[in-house]
Parts: sequence; C-alpha cells; structure tokens
Amino acid sequence: MTVETKKFADPSSLAAGFAKDFAAWVGSQSQDKICVALSGGSTPKMLFDLWASEYSDAVDWSRLHFFWGDERCVPPNDPESNYGVAKELFFDKVGIADQNIHRVHGEADPEQERGRYEDEIRATLASDETGLPRFDLMLLGMGDDGHTASIFPHQRELLESSRVCEVAQHPVSGQTRITLTGPVIKAAAKIVFLVTGKAKADVLADVIQHRGAFETYPASYINEGDVVFYVDGAAAEKL
Repeated sequence: MTVETKKFADPSSLAAGFAKDFAAWVGSQSQDKICVALSGGSTPKMLFDLWASEYSDAVDWSRLHFFWGDERCVPPNDPESNYGVAKELFFDKVGIADQNIHRVHGEADPEQERGRYEDEIRATLASDETGLPRFDLMLLGMGDDGHTASIFPHQRELLESSRVCEVAQHPVSGQTRITLTGPVIKAAAKIVFLVTGKAKADVLADVIQHRGAFETYPASYINEGDVVFYVDGAAAEKL
C-alpha cells in the first residue's frame, strides 16, 4: 500500500493542518458541485469547530455537498448521530443550505433507508467508468480494530459488496448502522484518513506497511487512488 502520510504533534494540530489543506483543495477544484463524505469521531468534531470559526468565509461552502460514510441508526437529535454533531458544530453556524446536506435518515427502517440513501447518492454524484458513484473527497477514521466507516473485521464482505450502501452491526454493541461499501469508498477521487491516539499505533503501522495482521483490518483494503493518512504523534509512534 503506497500512501502519503502527514504527521502532526497532536489531534488539534492535525485538525488544523487538514482544515488548511482542505481549504486549498476546495479552491483547486474546478467543478461547481463538490461532493464530500464525512465521518464521525472526535477529530472531525475539532475539524467542524475549525470550519465554523476560522474557515466560514475562507471556503465557498455553497459548492459543497455533504454526505456520510456511515451513520448510526438513531434519530438526528440523538447524541450519537454523526449528522447531529455536524449540524450543531458546523452546518448551523456556517449556514450550509439544506439542499447541500444529504443525511442518512437514521430514524427510518434500516433496509429501506439503505436503498433510499443509495438512490440519493446515485442521483447526486457523477459515476466513474465502472458505474460507481464517485465522491470528490472521502473522509475516514480508523478504529483500534482496523475498521473504517462501519465495515468491521467480521463484516469484510462489505468491502466487496455490489451495493452503494449496506446495513452493518457494531460487533460489540450490536448497534445497527448504514455504511458505504468498499468499492464506493475506494472509487473516491481523494481519500483522507484522520487517525489519532496511541491505541491505534500498532494497527496503523500494520495497515500502512502491510505487515503483521494487516489482512484482518478493513482499513487495509482502502488502497486505491489518492490516499492520505493524517496521523498524530501517538498514532504514528510505530511507523
């Protein structure tokens, strides 16, 4: 796996570094509509704060359309809703237009919502030469079990699914989630992992260097195209 790795001292400097790179990247895009898949987690929360406070006027947000790589099947006002967190910290403060926000309806029947969200993605995004919808930017995290989006080690079949979205379950809590599948994630024009914390150091080294137990980690299979890992010092200590 040949990827670019950008190292930062701590999570806050990582978020600041990516926010700066993101603004420059948006400015370099020539298309009118830029489609971005967001992720959940603590680092995106810091990123949302930065976007709202320091980049509200530095980025032409009207060009951005936001989706999610995965979402918990909870109502939008639930504290665990990835959409709810982004709305509170970012969307409401910057004034992102409703038509530019494409949330997963976590309160709906999961299988029906899987199909609806797939249809919405296909209707909004352009497709690549294989017919897969192509996100301009895919933001991902990685768990200390090597999962990414909501593709967990026990559900690696989702890495090869022919669907755009699938219903997944968290291996410990059993919580139901909706996730993009491996082929759609890998089809994105640019893929960025935001990884922080010492607990992920061993797995991250295996994933990036294709060593040890890397084949058991779903994140190892996101290995096509323009892939960049933004990592803090704690996560990078085994690299």
